[in-house]
Amino acid sequence: MTELPPRRLLLVHAHPDDESINNGATMARYAAEGAHVTLVTCTLGERGEVIPPGLAHLSGPALGQHRAGELRDAMRALGVEDVRLLGGAGRYGDSGMMGLPDNDDPACFWQADVDEAAALLVEVIREVRPQVLVTYDDNGGYGHPDHVQAHRVAMRAVELAEEAGCPVAKVYWNRVPRSVAEESFARLRDDLPGLPFTGAATVDDVPGVVPDERITTEIDGTAHAAAKAAAMRAHATQITVAEPYFVLSNDLAQPLFTTEYYELVRGERGSGVRETDLFAGLGLGIGDAS
Repeated sequence: MTELPPRRLLLVHAHPDDESINNGATMARYAAEGAHVTLVTCTLGERGEVIPPGLAHLSGPALGQHRAGELRDAMRALGVEDVRLLGGAGRYGDSGMMGLPDNDDPACFWQADVDEAAALLVEVIREVRPQVLVTYDDNGGYGHPDHVQAHRVAMRAVELAEEAGCPVAKVYWNRVPRSVAEESFARLRDDLPGLPFTGAATVDDVPGVVPDERITTEIDGTAHAAAKAAAMRAHATQITVAEPYFVLSNDLAQPLFTTEYYELVRGERGSGVRETDLFAGLGLGIGDAS
Protein backbone atom coordinates (compact mmCIF):
# COMPACT_ATOMS: atom_id res chain seq x y z
CA MET A 1 0.00 0.00 0.00
CA THR A 2 1.25 3.52 -0.85
CA GLU A 3 2.37 5.44 2.22
CA LEU A 4 -0.23 8.01 3.24
CA PRO A 5 0.57 11.68 3.95
CA PRO A 6 1.29 12.68 7.57
CA ARG A 7 -2.06 14.46 8.01
CA ARG A 8 -5.22 12.43 7.45
CA LEU A 9 -8.79 13.70 7.72
CA LEU A 10 -11.97 11.58 7.67
CA LEU A 11 -15.43 13.06 7.17
CA VAL A 12 -18.63 11.08 7.72
CA HIS A 13 -21.77 12.34 5.98
CA ALA A 14 -25.31 11.12 5.38
CA HIS A 15 -26.01 11.95 1.72
CA PRO A 16 -24.22 13.31 -1.35
CA ASP A 17 -24.20 17.16 -1.09
CA ASP A 18 -23.94 17.30 2.73
CA GLU A 19 -20.15 17.28 2.51
CA SER A 20 -19.96 20.19 0.08
CA ILE A 21 -22.42 22.38 1.99
CA ASN A 22 -20.87 21.74 5.41
CA ASN A 23 -17.20 21.18 4.70
CA GLY A 24 -16.45 21.97 1.06
CA ALA A 25 -13.96 24.75 1.80
CA THR A 26 -12.28 22.72 4.54
CA MET A 27 -11.91 19.69 2.30
CA ALA A 28 -10.54 21.74 -0.59
CA ARG A 29 -8.05 23.50 1.68
CA TYR A 30 -6.64 20.34 3.21
CA ALA A 31 -6.54 18.51 -0.12
CA ALA A 32 -4.63 21.45 -1.61
CA GLU A 33 -2.20 21.38 1.33
CA GLY A 34 -1.44 17.71 0.68
CA ALA A 35 -3.41 16.12 3.50
CA HIS A 36 -5.18 12.84 2.81
CA VAL A 37 -8.91 13.59 2.85
CA THR A 38 -11.33 10.65 3.04
CA LEU A 39 -15.09 11.06 2.66
CA VAL A 40 -17.47 8.34 3.76
CA THR A 41 -21.08 8.87 2.63
CA CYS A 42 -23.66 6.64 4.28
CA THR A 43 -26.46 6.68 1.66
CA LEU A 44 -26.99 7.81 -1.93
CA GLY A 45 -29.90 10.10 -1.05
CA GLU A 46 -32.45 8.14 -3.07
CA ARG A 47 -35.36 9.98 -1.42
CA GLY A 48 -34.09 13.50 -2.02
CA GLU A 49 -36.29 16.11 -3.69
CA VAL A 50 -35.12 17.01 -7.20
CA ILE A 51 -34.90 20.69 -8.17
CA PRO A 52 -34.39 20.84 -11.99
CA PRO A 53 -37.57 20.01 -13.95
CA GLY A 54 -35.45 18.18 -16.51
CA LEU A 55 -34.35 15.70 -13.84
CA ALA A 56 -37.70 15.40 -12.06
CA HIS A 57 -38.19 11.91 -13.47
CA LEU A 58 -35.38 10.62 -11.25
CA SER A 59 -36.38 8.80 -8.08
CA GLY A 60 -35.36 5.81 -6.01
CA PRO A 61 -32.33 3.84 -7.28
CA ALA A 62 -32.09 5.94 -10.46
CA LEU A 63 -31.80 9.10 -8.38
CA GLY A 64 -29.24 7.41 -6.16
CA GLN A 65 -27.08 6.49 -9.13
CA HIS A 66 -27.35 10.00 -10.51
CA ARG A 67 -26.38 11.50 -7.16
CA ALA A 68 -23.38 9.17 -6.99
CA GLY A 69 -22.20 10.80 -10.21
CA GLU A 70 -22.81 14.24 -8.75
CA LEU A 71 -20.73 13.27 -5.75
CA ARG A 72 -17.82 12.20 -7.96
CA ASP A 73 -17.97 15.51 -9.82
CA ALA A 74 -18.13 17.47 -6.57
CA MET A 75 -15.10 15.69 -5.18
CA ARG A 76 -13.13 16.41 -8.34
CA ALA A 77 -13.92 20.10 -7.80
CA LEU A 78 -12.56 19.86 -4.26
CA GLY A 79 -9.50 17.81 -5.17
CA VAL A 80 -10.60 14.87 -3.00
CA GLU A 81 -9.79 11.42 -4.37
CA ASP A 82 -10.69 9.06 -1.53
CA VAL A 83 -14.49 8.81 -1.60
CA ARG A 84 -16.36 5.81 -0.20
CA LEU A 85 -19.92 4.65 0.40
CA LEU A 86 -20.39 3.01 3.78
CA GLY A 87 -20.45 -0.74 3.19
CA GLY A 88 -20.46 -0.20 -0.57
CA ALA A 89 -23.04 1.31 -2.91
CA GLY A 90 -26.59 0.41 -1.92
CA ARG A 91 -25.72 -1.07 1.48
CA TYR A 92 -27.88 1.51 3.24
CA GLY A 93 -30.84 3.37 1.76
CA ASP A 94 -31.97 6.93 2.34
CA SER A 95 -34.41 7.08 5.28
CA GLY A 96 -36.43 10.11 4.19
CA MET A 97 -37.41 12.91 6.55
CA MET A 98 -38.10 12.18 10.21
CA GLY A 99 -41.55 10.81 10.99
CA LEU A 100 -42.35 9.51 7.49
CA PRO A 101 -43.16 5.85 6.71
CA ASP A 102 -39.83 5.73 4.83
CA ASN A 103 -38.14 5.53 8.24
CA ASP A 104 -39.61 2.05 8.71
CA ASP A 105 -37.99 0.54 5.61
CA PRO A 106 -35.70 -2.23 6.95
CA ALA A 107 -33.15 -1.37 4.25
CA CYS A 108 -32.84 2.29 5.24
CA PHE A 109 -29.93 3.69 7.21
CA TRP A 110 -32.15 4.70 10.14
CA GLN A 111 -32.93 1.02 10.73
CA ALA A 112 -29.28 -0.08 10.53
CA ASP A 113 -27.67 -1.76 13.51
CA VAL A 114 -25.31 0.91 14.83
CA ASP A 115 -22.54 -1.50 15.84
CA GLU A 116 -22.69 -3.26 12.48
CA ALA A 117 -22.50 0.00 10.54
CA ALA A 118 -19.79 1.30 12.87
CA ALA A 119 -17.73 -1.83 12.23
CA LEU A 120 -17.78 -1.00 8.52
CA LEU A 121 -16.50 2.47 9.30
CA VAL A 122 -13.81 1.02 11.55
CA GLU A 123 -12.48 -0.83 8.50
CA VAL A 124 -11.90 2.55 6.86
CA ILE A 125 -10.31 3.95 10.02
CA ARG A 126 -7.95 0.99 10.26
CA GLU A 127 -6.90 1.50 6.64
CA VAL A 128 -6.55 5.28 6.61
CA ARG A 129 -5.70 5.90 10.29
CA PRO A 130 -7.07 9.45 10.38
CA GLN A 131 -6.00 11.73 13.18
CA VAL A 132 -9.16 13.82 12.74
CA LEU A 133 -12.80 12.86 12.15
CA VAL A 134 -15.60 15.32 11.31
CA THR A 135 -19.31 14.53 11.56
CA TYR A 136 -22.61 15.93 12.90
CA ASP A 137 -23.79 16.55 16.44
CA ASP A 138 -26.23 14.19 18.18
CA ASN A 139 -29.19 15.90 16.47
CA GLY A 140 -27.58 15.43 13.09
CA GLY A 141 -27.45 19.20 12.74
CA TYR A 142 -31.18 19.50 12.11
CA GLY A 143 -32.86 16.23 13.02
CA HIS A 144 -32.78 14.25 9.76
CA PRO A 145 -32.71 10.56 10.68
CA ASP A 146 -29.78 9.77 8.39
CA HIS A 147 -27.77 12.62 9.90
CA VAL A 148 -28.56 11.46 13.42
CA GLN A 149 -27.58 7.92 12.48
CA ALA A 150 -24.37 9.09 10.82
CA HIS A 151 -23.47 10.79 14.10
CA ARG A 152 -24.20 7.62 16.08
CA VAL A 153 -22.24 5.42 13.71
CA ALA A 154 -19.25 7.77 13.54
CA MET A 155 -19.01 8.22 17.30
CA ARG A 156 -19.38 4.47 17.92
CA ALA A 157 -16.74 3.74 15.28
CA VAL A 158 -14.31 6.03 17.09
CA GLU A 159 -14.88 4.02 20.29
CA LEU A 160 -14.44 0.69 18.51
CA ALA A 161 -11.37 1.89 16.64
CA GLU A 162 -9.71 2.93 19.88
CA GLU A 163 -10.44 -0.50 21.36
CA ALA A 164 -8.83 -2.00 18.24
CA GLY A 165 -5.67 0.06 18.68
CA CYS A 166 -6.47 2.67 16.00
CA PRO A 167 -7.35 5.78 18.00
CA VAL A 168 -8.67 8.93 16.33
CA ALA A 169 -6.97 11.84 18.09
CA LYS A 170 -9.61 14.51 17.50
CA VAL A 171 -13.34 14.47 16.71
CA TYR A 172 -15.23 17.56 15.56
CA TRP A 173 -18.88 18.35 14.99
CA ASN A 174 -20.02 20.73 12.24
CA ARG A 175 -21.11 24.07 13.66
CA VAL A 176 -22.05 27.66 12.72
CA PRO A 177 -21.68 30.43 15.32
CA ARG A 178 -24.96 32.28 15.84
CA SER A 179 -23.38 35.72 15.37
CA VAL A 180 -21.98 34.72 11.97
CA ALA A 181 -25.32 33.26 10.88
CA GLU A 182 -27.23 36.36 11.97
CA GLU A 183 -24.82 38.73 10.22
CA SER A 184 -24.92 36.64 7.05
CA PHE A 185 -28.72 36.55 6.97
CA ALA A 186 -28.86 40.31 7.50
CA ARG A 187 -26.73 40.74 4.35
CA LEU A 188 -28.91 38.21 2.56
CA ARG A 189 -32.06 40.21 3.29
CA ASP A 190 -30.41 43.28 1.78
CA ASP A 191 -29.23 41.35 -1.28
CA LEU A 192 -32.40 39.33 -1.86
CA PRO A 193 -34.04 41.68 -4.43
CA GLY A 194 -31.11 41.05 -6.78
CA LEU A 195 -31.08 37.27 -6.38
CA PRO A 196 -32.88 34.66 -8.52
CA PHE A 197 -34.62 33.20 -5.47
CA THR A 198 -38.14 33.71 -4.16
CA GLY A 199 -37.33 34.25 -0.50
CA ALA A 200 -34.87 33.79 2.31
CA ALA A 201 -34.51 31.02 4.85
CA THR A 202 -33.89 31.90 8.50
CA VAL A 203 -31.06 31.29 10.92
CA ASP A 204 -33.07 28.43 12.40
CA ASP A 205 -32.98 26.66 9.02
CA VAL A 206 -29.18 26.35 9.17
CA PRO A 207 -27.95 23.09 10.72
CA GLY A 208 -25.62 23.25 13.68
CA VAL A 209 -26.07 26.90 14.73
CA VAL A 210 -24.85 27.32 18.33
CA PRO A 211 -23.79 30.14 20.65
CA ASP A 212 -20.41 31.53 19.66
CA GLU A 213 -18.70 30.22 22.79
CA ARG A 214 -19.30 26.64 21.62
CA ILE A 215 -17.03 27.17 18.62
CA THR A 216 -13.53 25.83 19.16
CA THR A 217 -12.22 25.92 15.61
CA GLU A 218 -12.63 27.99 12.47
CA ILE A 219 -11.18 27.05 9.12
CA ASP A 220 -10.63 29.92 6.73
CA GLY A 221 -11.46 28.50 3.33
CA THR A 222 -11.94 31.77 1.46
CA ALA A 223 -9.07 30.89 -0.89
CA HIS A 224 -11.14 27.84 -1.86
CA ALA A 225 -14.52 29.56 -2.21
CA ALA A 226 -14.69 28.85 -5.94
CA ALA A 227 -14.01 25.15 -5.37
CA LYS A 228 -16.73 24.93 -2.75
CA ALA A 229 -19.24 26.69 -5.01
CA ALA A 230 -18.29 24.38 -7.90
CA ALA A 231 -18.76 21.31 -5.70
CA MET A 232 -22.17 22.53 -4.59
CA ARG A 233 -23.17 23.21 -8.21
CA ALA A 234 -22.18 19.64 -9.07
CA HIS A 235 -25.03 18.49 -6.82
CA ALA A 236 -27.49 19.97 -9.30
CA THR A 237 -30.44 17.78 -8.29
CA GLN A 238 -30.30 19.23 -4.78
CA ILE A 239 -28.70 22.70 -4.87
CA THR A 240 -28.89 25.90 -6.91
CA VAL A 241 -26.00 28.31 -6.33
CA ALA A 242 -25.87 32.07 -6.86
CA GLU A 243 -22.73 33.05 -4.97
CA PRO A 244 -22.49 33.86 -2.15
CA TYR A 245 -25.90 32.23 -1.63
CA PHE A 246 -27.66 28.99 -2.49
CA VAL A 247 -31.03 27.29 -2.23
CA LEU A 248 -32.24 23.77 -1.65
CA SER A 249 -35.56 22.41 -2.93
CA ASN A 250 -37.56 24.91 -0.85
CA ASP A 251 -36.12 27.78 -2.98
CA LEU A 252 -35.27 29.76 0.18
CA ALA A 253 -31.85 31.38 0.03
CA GLN A 254 -29.10 30.67 2.54
CA PRO A 255 -25.54 32.02 2.87
CA LEU A 256 -22.73 29.96 1.38
CA PHE A 257 -20.13 29.93 4.14
CA THR A 258 -16.47 29.81 3.08
CA THR A 259 -15.13 30.01 6.62
CA GLU A 260 -16.32 26.79 8.25
CA TYR A 261 -16.70 26.24 11.97
CA TYR A 262 -16.37 23.27 14.30
CA GLU A 263 -16.71 22.15 17.88
CA LEU A 264 -13.99 19.85 19.21
CA VAL A 265 -15.74 17.13 21.22
CA ARG A 266 -12.96 14.58 21.62
CA GLY A 267 -9.22 15.16 21.91
CA GLU A 268 -6.87 17.91 23.05
CA ARG A 269 -7.51 21.44 21.89
CA GLY A 270 -4.70 23.40 20.26
CA SER A 271 -3.53 26.71 21.68
CA GLY A 272 -5.23 30.05 21.06
CA VAL A 273 -8.73 31.40 21.56
CA ARG A 274 -9.86 29.33 18.56
CA GLU A 275 -7.95 26.75 16.60
CA THR A 276 -7.40 27.58 12.95
CA ASP A 277 -6.29 24.07 12.01
CA LEU A 278 -8.12 20.80 12.64
CA PHE A 279 -4.73 19.19 13.26
CA ALA A 280 -3.64 21.81 15.81
CA GLY A 281 -1.68 20.38 18.70
CA LEU A 282 -0.80 17.12 16.97
CA GLY A 283 2.72 18.11 15.92
CA LEU A 284 2.09 17.42 12.24
CA GLY A 285 3.32 20.57 10.58
CA ILE A 286 1.25 23.21 8.77
CA GLY A 287 -0.76 25.34 11.16
CA ASP A 288 0.12 23.23 14.17
CA ALA A 289 0.89 26.23 16.32
CA SER A 290 -2.67 27.53 15.89
